[in-house]
Amino acid sequence: MRKFFIFRQMIITSSEYFKERPQKIISLVPSQTELLSCFGLDKEVIGITKFCVHPHKWFTAKTKVGGTKNVNIDLIKKLKPNLVIANKEENVKAQIEELANDLNVWVTDVNTLEDALLMINDIGELTYKHQEASILITRIKTNFSQLQTKNYKPKTCYLIWQKPYMTIGGDTFINDMMKHCGLQNIFENKNRYPQISLNELNIANCQLVLLSSEPYPFQQKHLYELQKMLPGKKIILADGEMFSWYGSRLLKSPEYFKNLLKSFGH
Repeated sequence: MRKFFIFRQMIITSSEYFKERPQKIISLVPSQTELLSCFGLDKEVIGITKFCVHPHKWFTAKTKVGGTKNVNIDLIKKLKPNLVIANKEENVKAQIEELANDLNVWVTDVNTLEDALLMINDIGELTYKHQEASILITRIKTNFSQLQTKNYKPKTCYLIWQKPYMTIGGDTFINDMMKHCGLQNIFENKNRYPQISLNELNIANCQLVLLSSEPYPFQQKHLYELQKMLPGKKIILADGEMFSWYGSRLLKSPEYFKNLLKSFGH
């Protein structure tokens, strides 16, 4: 019998589900794994994905339960967690629904900074880390409030893949981070992660191209290749974690955004 399966963001209290703190937690989302570490849940977290690289000591020590898109359902059930934390975009719905038939599954849905803060609060409630979550949220809000962007907002393309080239649309968390960074996403009118051509960058008068470190690991050689095809445009390698990780990594994003704009000359 399904115990609880939430596929939307909402405010809850831990007492609604657990009479005591969950003792066996599995995280299927890298950024939320890092958040659980920030909450000090070292003993409680028993399983993570192969992409949960932060913190490193967890990556080397915790049981791997597959990737975000291909979780090992049999292994997860064998570990008998009393809480599985997933995400609507990161994980495959059919797999999560199968897990939810037997396990407590909490699924987050994060598309904006505000969503991220709600998620942090919710997971803090679920794991009995109310105070830690409140402190973290306050610190993140303070850091973002100190992020000052100029009126000039360079027209920007954020690339996440090549062959084919793919970017991000206006309904993504990355797009919201671009806004906070002071960047104008030239593909904001598109949805999710559309394929594009380099010629579209010229048509849209793109001024800045960001090459994300994830999911495709763009490197300096890709920057040189694109610079030849896009003369006159500023191209910068970007830390994808700063734009797409919506847990405790948000503490570091504002300072990173400041330095990124400096490298663009603004």
